[in-house]
Amino acid sequence: MKEMKENVEYAVKKFEDGFMRLKQGVLLAEDDLGKDGVIQRYEFTFELLWKALKIFLEYQGIEVKTPRESLKQGFRINLLDEEDVYLDMLEDRNITSHIYHQETSEEIFERIKTIYLQAMERVSSRLRESMPLTDN
Repeated sequence: MKEMKENVEYAVKKFEDGFMRLKQGVLLAEDDLGKDGVIQRYEFTFELLWKALKIFLEYQGIEVKTPRESLKQGFRINLLDEEDVYLDMLEDRNITSHIYHQETSEEIFERIKTIYLQAMERVSSRLRESMPLTDN
């Protein structure tokens, strides 16, 4: 049980670290290269998000296998709000990792900046508040 708690804590910490790097990237992006870097950071931060959710859900006794299942179950237990925003995040992650189109990249960068950062901030807070206490 202690090991599971530590796994949850580790996964949440990795997600929070990735989130902070993404947030920093958004603040510093000034040109196409910077925006492309933000999109790359977004891709791996989203991976850290869904995997942290998966591990947290498993600790709660909820088995999930895919990003979509993790998001849906996270919404079901009130870790996530606005389910459609998180499903849009998944769709954008899938788009950015498979194709490149300048106009699409600009649109996704704007969503990261104006919507997704705030959504990730909320889930980070909720995960942190819901984390099991580690025995010292």
